[in-house]
Amino acid sequence: MPTRDTSDPALHAGIDGTDEPIRRSLFGEILDWMLVPLLLLWPMSIAITYLVAKSIANQPFDRALDDSVTVLSQQVREVDSKVVALLPGAARDILRADEIDTVYYQVRDVDGDYVDGDHDMSVPADEENAPTGTVQFRDDRIHGTDVRIAYVQVDLRPSRLMREQASDTISEPRMALVQVGETLDKRARLANDIIKGVILPQFIILPVALALVWFALARGLAPLAELQQRIRARRPDDLSPIDSGQVPEEISPLVRSLNDMLERLSQTIDLQKRFIADAAHQMKTPLAGMRMQSELALRQTSQDEIHRSLEQLSKSSEAATRLINQLLSLAHAENRSVRARAFEPIELCELARTVVQDWVPAALARQIDIGFEQPGHPVMTVGNAMLLRELLSNLIDNALRYTPSLGSVTIRVRIDEGRQQAMLEIEDTGPGIAAAERSHIFERFYRILGSNVEGSGLGLAIVREIALQHDAEIDVFSNPHSHDPKIPGSLFRVALPMVQPLSFIEDIG
Repeated sequence: MPTRDTSDPALHAGIDGTDEPIRRSLFGEILDWMLVPLLLLWPMSIAITYLVAKSIANQPFDRALDDSVTVLSQQVREVDSKVVALLPGAARDILRADEIDTVYYQVRDVDGDYVDGDHDMSVPADEENAPTGTVQFRDDRIHGTDVRIAYVQVDLRPSRLMREQASDTISEPRMALVQVGETLDKRARLANDIIKGVILPQFIILPVALALVWFALARGLAPLAELQQRIRARRPDDLSPIDSGQVPEEISPLVRSLNDMLERLSQTIDLQKRFIADAAHQMKTPLAGMRMQSELALRQTSQDEIHRSLEQLSKSSEAATRLINQLLSLAHAENRSVRARAFEPIELCELARTVVQDWVPAALARQIDIGFEQPGHPVMTVGNAMLLRELLSNLIDNALRYTPSLGSVTIRVRIDEGRQQAMLEIEDTGPGIAAAERSHIFERFYRILGSNVEGSGLGLAIVREIALQHDAEIDVFSNPHSHDPKIPGSLFRVALPMVQPLSFIEDIG
């Protein structure tokens, strides 16, 4: 079957020079696999038919040769120690009477000398081993023409009854060779007639078979065309499942996969719609505040009132800026595909130390003691350094917002030897998170009621998305070092995959 060399760059380039791969036709592929074997088998069937026809044509003519050599052998006698063929002239004429083929015959005595018939017939190679009285066949050439020869070894001894009557005890066999041959013209004609009778109808049947195969393929692939029309007829916003009951069983897995994809796409679109709606709702508050404060400042004449309005305007713009930045961070984290992740070796202690240093001024401004704990050796993980900094920054920001003045926030890096994971922990002495709320705090725009803390509710959603991309686990507990049941504090623990520093050296090398 013809094959396509997929390594040829021309197959991967469009006519206009683009890199679009050439599409393969399912109809043509199936047709190739059906017709090519059929066209290969057809010459084989002709060759087999020819061999069978020759075998069939040989049988009746071999039987006729058998009869001729048998009759001729019955006329061979030994007279006065000489082998003679008692064959009348009329019998010779009948033996050679054939309008198409040339008939040859020969008789040789016990010494292999010529007795009667045609001189040009050769002696069979297995003459000495030929069984007595059994007709044998062989193919030979006479005068440059192919012939079929039947031969038999004739025992010239008297019959048993005659020997008993003559009291003769001769036991030594005396054999004479009798051969009859003919050319192969009649056999060839019969074989050709048989082949014509078989092959000629195939020239009519083969095109009909090709047409039927073409029609059957077109009918068999018709459901694909119908499915294509049904999908094209859908509205752009129609993401409902495709009815798999109207498609063949072989296409059902494809339709189920499409339905699964449509369901995931529908969920993603619904999620994006909710995200846009929630973002628009969240943006209304700071924008409305900024507009109100700006209008109020325009109406004021007192410098003090104008100053207070400008301060409120600054706070609203700061809240709007933070909200927009978090929305951009969340969109960036969600839309970052798996293949686009630039994962690299990261020393977690060094990364956490630099992030904590950036938050020290904010902690001092809120009178919060911020601390950092690390082991005495490197803690290696893999990931995107920018995203992991964003994750840790959001967790520290969340801890500082919920920790009251004179409280403490501790960032810790350690290793869980049993699980072979790098642990990133953020402890605070805030009000803590109730167990019923812990499954919701990572949702977008979710805010714990009664917290009275400014924020958009996007920070922990960003943390969750980054953790998912790093195959990390996030758990929330109460602060185990808190001794005040009214202020249990919180412990956020992020478990990252850990590798040994030596493996990073080998990877880089």
